[in-house]
Amino acid sequence: KKQNICPKIRICPIKKQIFFDLFEMLSYCILAVKTKMDLTQENWAAQQAVKSNSIILDVRTPEEFEAGHLVNAQLLDIRNPTSFMEGLQALDKAQTYFVYCRSGARSAQACELFKQHGISDCYNLLGGILEWQGEIVS
Repeated sequence: KKQNICPKIRICPIKKQIFFDLFEMLSYCILAVKTKMDLTQENWAAQQAVKSNSIILDVRTPEEFEAGHLVNAQLLDIRNPTSFMEGLQALDKAQTYFVYCRSGARSAQACELFKQHGISDCYNLLGGILEWQGEIVS
């Protein structure tokens, strides 16, 4: 009869270590992807200057957009799921997108959705429009 080495966990120490190693590597990969996607205003503007045909997307509500938005921004309201998904499907997957919202939370979610739908070249503005130091159109 085999004796269970780890009776409480029911997994041997070697398999347990392999699991934790894989989990750590996966966490690092997710962080690396997220870090690449999230940019400070300085890095966001620098990347945008390099990618001249890029599109700026504001994922806030129409009311927030009307109160003030970045120059040349297009509205794609993430709080309107049907409209957002229709707009997402219509986007050119080969295009570069710079995405922002009020604080950076909704735009981070939008970038994740973009990536899930095959748009790999998108960037989230950390801090959103609240921390934006440039021109805002009213």
